[in-house]
Amino acid sequence: MTTNCDDKKCFKHGAIRVRGGRLTGKIVSAKGKHTVIIERSIINYIPKYRRWAREHSRIAAHNPPCMSAKLGDQVRIGETRKISKTKSWTVVEILGGEVKA
Repeated sequence: MTTNCDDKKCFKHGAIRVRGGRLTGKIVSAKGKHTVIIERSIINYIPKYRRWAREHSRIAAHNPPCMSAKLGDQVRIGETRKISKTKSWTVVEILGGEVKA
């Protein structure tokens, strides 16, 4: 991690403020510039059928240069204002490396 970055959309060094929700998930794609895709597994109970259903949600998040999260990392993301058409979350913390699931 570098100590400083010149990214205007960085929550530490730029003009973006983190507010609202915080979520955790695993990075499944890091192909875009300063963008990562986080996947979260969700297990819902459906009372009508008395069964559990597995779902997943994929969230696009901003990855500032000072964080530099990589593919497979477990990260915490924070909600921000709209950064682009699809991004309104930013990587706040890297919780761990490769997760064996």
